[in-house]
Amino acid sequence: MGSVILSYKIFPKEVTADFSDLKKKIEQSLPEFASIYGFGEEPIAFGLKALIAHIKFPEDKTGVLEELEKKLEEISEISQIQTVSVHRTSR
Repeated sequence: MGSVILSYKIFPKEVTADFSDLKKKIEQSLPEFASIYGFGEEPIAFGLKALIAHIKFPEDKTGVLEELEKKLEEISEISQIQTVSVHRTSR
């Protein structure tokens, strides 16, 4: 059975140079079947950066996208999330 890797672009409410607290909150908010596959950062403009979160979960789960988005929207430091990509992997 394969997995799905979902990538979100996460925009913080405030300009920040350090995403470590936000990364921890994202990891803690994930359902037990999902895990962080990795993080990245993307410059937006004028020093503003977005956090890219790659989240891995089993391909046989249903309703995952809605559940993940709901959990992320509950984090007060996040102003907006955007789905960047969804792809299947055999890992």
